[in-house]
Amino acid sequence: MRERIAHICSLLGRTEVFADIGCDHGYMTEYMLRHGLCGRAYISDISAESLKKAEGRLARYIAEGKCIPVVADGLDGLPEPCTFVLIAGLGGEEIVRILRRASVPPRFLFQPMKNAEKLRRYLVEQGAKLERDYTFSEGSTRRKYYDLILGSADGGDVYTEREFRYGRDNLNGNSPYPFLFQAKEELEKAKARLALAQRTESRGALAAKIAELEEVIHETQRNL
Repeated sequence: MRERIAHICSLLGRTEVFADIGCDHGYMTEYMLRHGLCGRAYISDISAESLKKAEGRLARYIAEGKCIPVVADGLDGLPEPCTFVLIAGLGGEEIVRILRRASVPPRFLFQPMKNAEKLRRYLVEQGAKLERDYTFSEGSTRRKYYDLILGSADGGDVYTEREFRYGRDNLNGNSPYPFLFQAKEELEKAKARLALAQRTESRGALAAKIAELEEVIHETQRNL
């Protein structure tokens, strides 16, 4: 099992009705069903052709009536409310678009490929509680970085601007190491862009970004 998939599965919890939106090959749903972590599961994809990959992997559970494939856009078309919703591998803006048409699920785990800040803002605006919010990595030489957001619809939360931008657990020292690698890489890239920037406004924005990253890195290291 790939590192990314294994890491996501490690945060999946027991629930009654599980939904894997944009399920790809269905690895996470297979994990839930194989370990008896849900009563039934829905696998959903906007493309019937793409959904076939997961249907093949989960054929046994589909035959047993424990897994129900649905061709749908996001949560549209699911025949019942789901108690735990996983959306992994879509952009943050796309996840927000899906949630706007439905609602924030009772329990959720989101792994946005980009625009995590926009997703955090939307969830907090909707009164959700973000229980875990951090960056993890895959690979050793050429790392890939992913954000994970685990939480619930109720409970409310208050985030600072930096927490929206970088993720709360990354900043408070609970899960700092992949984030620190990523922040340091972003810092070096920003410095390289600044050296090449010609326009005054571009240089100003890059200088501000560099200053913030340096401060964030320092504060995160201090919290270790």
